[in-house]
Amino acid sequence: MTLCAVSPLRIIVERLPVIFTDGIEHRNYIVREMAARTIYVMFYAGAVEGSDEWIRPSQVTDMSDDQAVRTDEDSRRAWVANSMSTKKVRPAGSWYAPNSREPVRDETIRMGLIPCRAVIERTGVPTTSAKPKYALNAAFASLFNPELTDEALDHAIQAWQAAHLSKAAMSRVRLMKQGAAVAKDAVPVTFPNGETRSLSPGLSSVIAKAVIEVFAPHFLKQPTVLWLSESGNKVVARDENLANALGLKIDATKALPDIILIDLGADAGGADMLVVFTEVVASDGPINRERKIALTAMALEAGFDERHLAFLTAYRDRSGQPFRKSISELAWGSYAWCASEPDHIMELWAGHARKLSDGTLE
Repeated sequence: MTLCAVSPLRIIVERLPVIFTDGIEHRNYIVREMAARTIYVMFYAGAVEGSDEWIRPSQVTDMSDDQAVRTDEDSRRAWVANSMSTKKVRPAGSWYAPNSREPVRDETIRMGLIPCRAVIERTGVPTTSAKPKYALNAAFASLFNPELTDEALDHAIQAWQAAHLSKAAMSRVRLMKQGAAVAKDAVPVTFPNGETRSLSPGLSSVIAKAVIEVFAPHFLKQPTVLWLSESGNKVVARDENLANALGLKIDATKALPDIILIDLGADAGGADMLVVFTEVVASDGPINRERKIALTAMALEAGFDERHLAFLTAYRDRSGQPFRKSISELAWGSYAWCASEPDHIMELWAGHARKLSDGTLE
């Protein structure tokens, strides 16, 4: 059987970030140069679904620029035979050191391309076997056809994403795309009571909208917005009637958080009330230890009960730089939530030890 055509490396490099857009988990592993070269080697070896040709990670590290440009059938088959031989000769200009096969295997293939269903794994091969066992998904491989361009390429990519990415991944992709688009214009926000306000354009407003419209109804019983501000301490919403009814004093001259949510819980009288101080992080400014202490002191002074306080830092996505930059700063006893994964919340537990041995938290 004749080996498949080899897609140019530059095409692979160009299209990977388009295929794997913001929101894909471990995206950094599958849009980097190592991923492009891994895919190129699969093409070079003819390892595409249905061909019964496969590669192993060491072949990626053994490839060189000189070899990569020799794309005739004989050169490719000779290289495959040599790269699989126990007496193989590694060229001086190999792409990577021999010990780089671990990140090729573990990060690029196992954590990146396989979960996205861009690469398939040969069945019946033991985990410890040195036999080649990785190949490109046929539909994924077709996305790198140089003749596929413009609108036809866009449609092909969208169809592949819909058919192969998980529902969770597609939800994250859609949210990230919507966020990028909305961030350019005024951001309309619908409050729990049905009232609508507009926030200034920007990523912070996109995240704030998600906190109010998605987080609040999902994680709170009877949510309402007590306070909403934008950068520069511009007050967008301030519910004086609710604050007075609950005996709370909100001093706008103090460093209040971006959002204050109130959950009246099951008790409309407020005895079961929960106050959620929320910081929206588009670049920096999470609820760290110092911020939590300051907000707690301010809340106690204003008449809040410490037992009814919660602290939330909201992000767009945990794969983004803002989350990675600030995760180590988050205060114990606070929560973190990402708009791209709305059904999940992270708790930085600060209470007594809880045993995990029986599979439950008590």
